[in-house]
This record gives sequence, C-alpha cells and structure tokens, in this order.
Amino acid sequence: MIDSEIPWVTWIELNQLRAIHVLPETYDKARIGLDEATRIFDLNGEELFRRVPLRSGRRGLGFVDIAMHPALGEPLLATSSGLAWDETRLRQAGTRAAQALGFDGIEKAQVRFVAYSFPKVALQFLRDSEEVALLELYTWAPVPPSTREERQYAPPSDFERWSLLDELPDDQRTEREGRFEARVARWREGLTRRPEDLTVISRADFLRYLGGIDRFVLSRTQELHYSTRSSDHHPCYELRGQETNVWCVGASVQMLLDFYRYEYSQVRLAQELGLGTLGNPNGLPYANDGDVVTAIEHLTCQGLDAAMNTSPNWSEFESEIDSNRPLISFIPGHSRTIAGYTRSFISLIGQPHFRGLLVYDPWPPNVGVITRWENYNVMTYRRTFTARPCKV
Repeated sequence: MIDSEIPWVTWIELNQLRAIHVLPETYDKARIGLDEATRIFDLNGEELFRRVPLRSGRRGLGFVDIAMHPALGEPLLATSSGLAWDETRLRQAGTRAAQALGFDGIEKAQVRFVAYSFPKVALQFLRDSEEVALLELYTWAPVPPSTREERQYAPPSDFERWSLLDELPDDQRTEREGRFEARVARWREGLTRRPEDLTVISRADFLRYLGGIDRFVLSRTQELHYSTRSSDHHPCYELRGQETNVWCVGASVQMLLDFYRYEYSQVRLAQELGLGTLGNPNGLPYANDGDVVTAIEHLTCQGLDAAMNTSPNWSEFESEIDSNRPLISFIPGHSRTIAGYTRSFISLIGQPHFRGLLVYDPWPPNVGVITRWENYNVMTYRRTFTARPCKV
C-alpha cells in the first residue's frame, strides 16, 4: 500500500465499522488525525504500521493502527480507546529518560518508534544507523539485547525483543500478503470515487457515499455483564495494568479472577505463578503455560474449572463471551484478556466479514489499554485459558 492511499483506506476501514455499528455513536464525527500519524517500524527497519490519533473535539478518543506492511494481513489492525496518543510528548519523555539513564549522544540521535515485540512499542535511538538505546514506551525501561540467534524458533518471552517480519514463517507471510493485497484491490475496484474529506468518521456520510442505501448494518456485539441479563446490566469488567514489564500473565489472571469476585494482588498472583517479586520479577516460561490453569483452580478452591486451549479459534471466543465468561489470550510474547467480541454479517464489496475482539491489555505497565476492536484476522493467538464456575 503506497503512502497516498493511507488516508483513503483509513477512512474506509473506520467508516465501515461505524456503518455496521461496530464503533459506537461516540465515534460519530470524530476526527482522524492523519497528519499526526506515527510511523511504527519493525526491528529489522521496515515500516510495519501507522498509529493514527482519533479525537472528538479536543478530547482524545484513542487511536487506530493501520498496517503499512502487507505481511500483517489486513489494513486495519485495531482501534483502541482510553489511552490518548501524543507522539511529541512521548518523544520528549523518552529523550529525557534516555538522558537520565546515561546513554551518550542522545541529543544527536535519530528517534523512531519500534514494535519491539508486536504489538508492544518502544522508542529507539540511532546514531549512524547503530542503536544507542531502545526504551519501552511509558516505563522507559531499556529493552534487553536480543539473544534469539541462540534460540532460533523459540517463542519470545514477556519482555524480549523480536522481529515480527523476520520470524514470520514463509507460508504465513505469503498467505497474509495475498490477503492484504486482495482487500486493498477490492476497495480500489469497488469504490473508485474518492470522498473529499478523509478526516471524519460519519455513518451518515459513509452511507451516502455508498449510494444512500442503509443495508450495511447487520452486526452482533457482545460484552461481559454482571449477569446474562445484559438488557438490564451494564458491562462489567475492569482493566488492570501489569505492575512490572513481565507480569502480563499475573495481570491477566487478576482481571479474570476479579470478574468472579476473587480479589488477589499481583504480588500474590506472582507468588502463585512463580513470577518472582516486584523487586526481582520474571515472566512465565512457555513450558509452564499450564500453571495458569493450576493457579486459577487453586486460588478459587476449585470454584472455577479452568482449561487451556493450544489451538484457539473464533468459535471459542464467541461461545465463552456468549456464556458471560472472560478468557485469557496468549499471543507471542504477551498475555491479555478478552471481554467481548463483534462480528458483521454483511460485507462490503465482497470483503470478508469483520471479526473483532474486545481486548483488555495490561500493557503498558501500570496503565493498560482497552483495544476495541482487535482485528481477529491479523493476530496470532497462541493459547487461550477459560474458567467456568463449577455448578453445585
């Protein structure tokens, strides 16, 4: 996808989500900050995606991630809410942190944003094309040097740098690139007339652009509630930021247990999962994934029946949320929880139906972010963990 098509594709992808009610009314007339888009690079130097701020008046709604590299599979990666994106402030904060940490030559270094462990982002400082520092966004902790040459094909740990493009299997890359190019081509062929204003999300304007026929509205969205009587209960789920760079699993377990009213601190959960202490934390080794099941059942005195799925699929996400149960989702190098889904039943111009997940992500540390919605078709899901209340 060439740079000149970024505004148009971004406008189409966001407006079609608004047209089918995947994006709520709060996004109507929101401004798409295309002139403020941030380039996010892969560790190998290729541009991966652009992060575009979304605003309602002066208030930041969140941001949208639009793919620049076809290996990501589809142009729309995710829309996120609750965490405003300000590139200038992040650059300034990262530079001050690098100076305070004693890195030399920061003032003259080139600065760029890097997906050091997709979708987690860091600020990279380069001098003469050589890295001076790589600091994780918000925490400004130095990301350790890569040791992956020694462990080729091993999955990444919770705070480890790895290149999405370099480590993507050839067959997956070919399939994703073909899917990406086909989607953009269908937009080009089916919507040849370009609207004048590509900076506003508007359901009414988009339907007029399509010819005034309001037929692209069938979708289903489901979120967790206090009970299954969703008509008279508000959504009921809370975000927890991970308290260290490597406690994403602990924070994810905390969110799931909180939903069932089992209240544990991350320090206590770290003890149960073998994640060290606040002063000396560590992540969960891949060989110990099953410990999540053991911990959930032990800490609830078998009140929850937990299970691990090594081959996650859309049907599982949908059925668990329909049953009003959250899931923990492992992706390469990270853990989050899933608290809802959305899917469309009518596609535009032969495009695949949209499937999105409501992700409560504990990263960035001590903050977290709600991703509404993560495009299910572009993410690699490595494990899911379910927890079902035991019947008495």
